[in-house]
Amino acid sequence: MASSDSNAQDFRQPDFNKPDFNKPDFNKLYVEHLSTLEQRADQALSRAGFDHLVVPSGTLHYQVFDDRDYPYAVNPQFKAWLPLTRVPNSWLVYTPGDKPKVVYYQPFDYWHVVPDAPSGWWVDHFDIAIIRKPEEALQHLPKDAARCAILGEPQSALGAFVPNNPEAAIDYLEYQRSYKTPYEIAMMREAQRKAVRGHRAAERAFRAGASEFGIHLAYCQAVGQDAGELPYNNIVALNEHGAVLHYTELGRLPPKPVRSFLIDAGASFHGYASDITRTYAADTSGEYQALIDAVDAAQIDMGRKVRAGADYKQLHIDAHLTLSGILKDFGVIKVSPEAALATGVSSAFFPHGLGHPIGLQVHDVAGFAESDRGGKIPRPEGHPYLRMTRKLEPGMVVTIEPGIYFIDMLLDEVKNNGHADSVDWTRIDAFRPFGGIRIEDDVQCTDGEPVNLTRPAFAEAAA
Repeated sequence: MASSDSNAQDFRQPDFNKPDFNKPDFNKLYVEHLSTLEQRADQALSRAGFDHLVVPSGTLHYQVFDDRDYPYAVNPQFKAWLPLTRVPNSWLVYTPGDKPKVVYYQPFDYWHVVPDAPSGWWVDHFDIAIIRKPEEALQHLPKDAARCAILGEPQSALGAFVPNNPEAAIDYLEYQRSYKTPYEIAMMREAQRKAVRGHRAAERAFRAGASEFGIHLAYCQAVGQDAGELPYNNIVALNEHGAVLHYTELGRLPPKPVRSFLIDAGASFHGYASDITRTYAADTSGEYQALIDAVDAAQIDMGRKVRAGADYKQLHIDAHLTLSGILKDFGVIKVSPEAALATGVSSAFFPHGLGHPIGLQVHDVAGFAESDRGGKIPRPEGHPYLRMTRKLEPGMVVTIEPGIYFIDMLLDEVKNNGHADSVDWTRIDAFRPFGGIRIEDDVQCTDGEPVNLTRPAFAEAAA
């Protein structure tokens, strides 16, 4: 697997010497981003019939029968406007034609760290009101709450400002979030760089014999983010644990012997996520490494197909055929790829979707949206876990994450469904102790060739 990550010839690599890759001008990019958001907000308010857009950042949630709060998660509608992810009880206010406003909660508090004074590339573009108590926000919100589209969770309610989440506004704004601005792509590139540092540290820890928990700690230290800051819980799986799609238990002792390692882990940068998966074999000269290499090569080819007009549903179906071809080449299945797809045998080895939209959220919104006025494009029959059904368009960023797994429960279903003869069970037993393989990159759709956001970050780190 390592060979492909350092390959500078993978499809469409940016020039690392260009300012937009190494040192993006966040100030300039943010101005353009904010202008785009204002245009989108104008349209959303017009469609929903409101005069003001009001977005609470969210509040702390407390555990039942306890005084401990859960890790704070900012409202995605709030962080779309601002690179602020740790300011609960704050508000964004936008009125068409007016300078947007941020009501910034900076309490007097000696129990907790107080947010720093507002700073950064965004401050000159907002009117900023500092409040010391949550209820003081009411002084700075529009006078008539009934004329406001208030986007947030019910718990964010303050006085008459109760989130109403008008469907027409939400449908439009979430649909438009599919099209990333250059500022957002720059944020996502930085999230890639952070995650890649973690992935490289994780592989080193794996090679040194660390436990899942130890690998996780090495990852977090390299990224500089703890579990509450990462965009999702790290999947750090040794041996058979790689067959659990969302394995997050983190064993404290390494198994003996260690055969394989699957890591699905990302990083955050000012609210934007990366999502990267790699798989490694302990024996880099063995057959499992060859299977990893085959999936890796297939994943690169799938990423090349992230092009404007491509139907993501069809990319998913094509991935089933490609992975079934690999399984047949390795003697795991005995039927054609087409037969494996038609009978559901391929889903026993590749039970999840090819990927999903990514951006402000790891599983970003509007993956099924029929249009900016709502509606849903259904999943293909027999593929209930696919997270995107739209056609690709320039500006979209999606994950491409094919996998092959050896999952006992699903293999039992193959037997019970009358397709046991489609599989060579001796070959299954040979691969079962390794768990599974997944390779995942984040790929941007453009007007021309796709841009892989992940592999250049690996190449840059290896240079």
